Amino acid sequence: MARALITGASGDLGRTLADRLHAAGWQLALATRTPEAIADHASAWDAQLLHEDVATPEGAQAAVANATDGDGPPRALAHCAGSLLTQPFHRTDVATYRNCLTANLDSAFFTLQAWIAALRQAGGGGAAVLVSSTAVGTGVPSHEAMAAAKGGVEGLVRSAAASYARSGIRINAIAPGLMRGPATERLFRSPQAEQGIADQYPMGRYGTSADAAAAMAWLLSGEASWITGEVLAVDGGFGNLRTPAGRSR
Repeated sequence: MARALITGASGDLGRTLADRLHAAGWQLALATRTPEAIADHASAWDAQLLHEDVATPEGAQAAVANATDGDGPPRALAHCAGSLLTQPFHRTDVATYRNCLTANLDSAFFTLQAWIAALRQAGGGGAAVLVSSTAVGTGVPSHEAMAAAKGGVEGLVRSAAASYARSGIRINAIAPGLMRGPATERLFRSPQAEQGIADQYPMGRYGTSADAAAAMAWLLSGEASWITGEVLAVDGGFGNLRTPAGRSR
């Protein structure tokens, strides 16, 4: 049975992906800084729950080591850990910037590094998917720190994919647009605000964690076995298409 390590598992995306993979028959190891937030789900999924902060080298190494069983390390990694920051340069102090990089880029670097080291020791072979943002490829106001952090994630994905392709290790990312969830609910403060967000997207709607989780699950699956080093846009056409706001479709 396939086994996956999901970081940031107590967040909306991590939880949604875990539910999807469980339904598909995967065994799960769930790493989070807040295990109490997902304990009931983990029990229902018969998943291993790991209390680790993967934004530190020690936490990332512990998460991978503790997720390793008699069959070796998890052959799939879904790095969902991260944070959202929508704040322009002139309101972003050094501490806020550093926290954004720690949560998004450091966590990706240390987790991928620990996982690849364990896989190589076990003979290679596996698939990882990380999370970037549509704000990397398309200038979006008030996303300077986020774009910098997630741009680093994209560079990390491509370089690591090149380094370890011959070891049978695939590494990809998704770049989602705005997904409605607990971290973004404040942006949907009124029906007018909700409609305004939906109108930014050529397909006429904003995203959900289910959209992103479906793409991540596919990239981890055997159906994507010849895909590596890619950043898949999951943004309703936001990055590549332009249509009149509010136009009927």
